[in-house]
Order: sequence, then C-alpha cells, then structure tokens
Amino acid sequence: MKAMILAAGFGTRLRPLTDVTPKPLLPVAGTPMIVWNLLLLKRHGIPDVVINLHHLGAMIEQALGDGARFGMRITYSHEPVILGTGGGIKQAEPNFNSQPVLILNGDTLFELDLTALMAFHREQQAAATLVLRRDPEAARWGLVEVTARAEVVRITGRGRSPLVPTTARMFAGIHILHPRLLRSLPVGKESSIIDAYVQGIQEGERIMGYDLDGYWNDVGTPERYEQVERDVAAGLLKLSVRKTDSSV
Repeated sequence: MKAMILAAGFGTRLRPLTDVTPKPLLPVAGTPMIVWNLLLLKRHGIPDVVINLHHLGAMIEQALGDGARFGMRITYSHEPVILGTGGGIKQAEPNFNSQPVLILNGDTLFELDLTALMAFHREQQAAATLVLRRDPEAARWGLVEVTARAEVVRITGRGRSPLVPTTARMFAGIHILHPRLLRSLPVGKESSIIDAYVQGIQEGERIMGYDLDGYWNDVGTPERYEQVERDVAAGLLKLSVRKTDSSV
C-alpha cells in the first residue's frame, strides 16, 4: 500500500513561523514534523509516499528529496492553486494505481499501529477506513457517528439516518481510501475529502471507523506546538528510528 502525506496548507494559525517555514518542516525535538510521519510509515513497511505541495512547497521538496536518505521513495504532487483535502488527493490519484492509499496529515503527530489498521481495512473489505478518536468535544472537531459494528453512518450531520444507536467520535485525519471514492470530486478544484465520504455513505459504500487510543496531536496552534514539545520530552511520543537517521 502507498501512502500520501498532505503538506500543502498555509499553517495560518502558526504565523509568523509559517511565513518562512512550511508547517510540516517545523521541528519537534529537532526533527521536522513530516519526517516523524515518514519514519512511522517506514516502520510499518510503507516506503512509497506521495506528498502534495503548495505553500513553500519547494522547501519541503529540497529538504526531503526523493526519499532515498530515509530508505523511501517520495513522489510530489504540485498544486499551483491549493486544492484542499479532497482536491489534493484527487490530483494525486494517478499515483495510486487504482489501489487503496493511506492518507496522513503532515502536521499531525500520533502513535498508531498502521499495520493493524491496514489489516482491519482489508478484513472489513472497506471502501474507506477513518481513524477516529473519543473526544468530549467531538462536535467541535466535526462529529462522526459510528455504529457498534464500527460502520460510519454520518459525518457532520450528513450521510444516512442510522437505524441503530451510534457513538460520537472525531476524525483524526488518518484514513485509508479506495480511489473509486474520488470519482465525484471535481478535478483541479478545491474540495473536502469529507464530501466524498458522505457521498459514499449515501451510496452504500462500506465506510468503517477505527479507534485510535494512543498519542495524537494536531499541531495547528502555538499552544499545541508547545505541548507536543513537552510531550516528546516526557516520552509520550518517540521517533520510529534513531534521531541520527532522520536529520534533515
């Protein structure tokens, strides 16, 4: 399975840091955030990665190169106009060879057994598997409603009316999808991947949820950036290989 890391955003809430450095390259414990995720992918046997670029994208490409220094193969999808989560994945679709792809955010740090996630996705014969989190403020992040059988039936109030009780989750920004779900997204236009998932649910596609109980931090604000540094110092999150192997 290939992976895609979304790295095109402006990182506006972390300005002025992101005026001169793209958010995925901001260091955590001396290592760029995007490298943390590259090394996590490598640990789980996923060496082929597509990265989409827009804001200061040349800096990311220069820092990571073709991925050889990490023992990986990196392909870049350049977005002259930023396309959002849906449009960005849609543009990169030719790289997926009509096979499921694992999507990560370049600015989210987490600890998850990706091997187990991929196995779950295959066993469930899912069109998509969304990694979800329990959160008392799930509605603020974007409410995801899941049945006891882990089927996602509604996202932000859209989808289909469940006939059974559901539990509330939030989307962690980690997901596996089959490219057929992208068919409704416009080419070259900004869109959200959530729109594709909602349509898939409405059309009867099997959209599954997979709970993440380990570490997770969407590093989108100065407060969260400071927090992740403290968390790493406390040993709550560790690089997947030796730090010396991941310097950029």
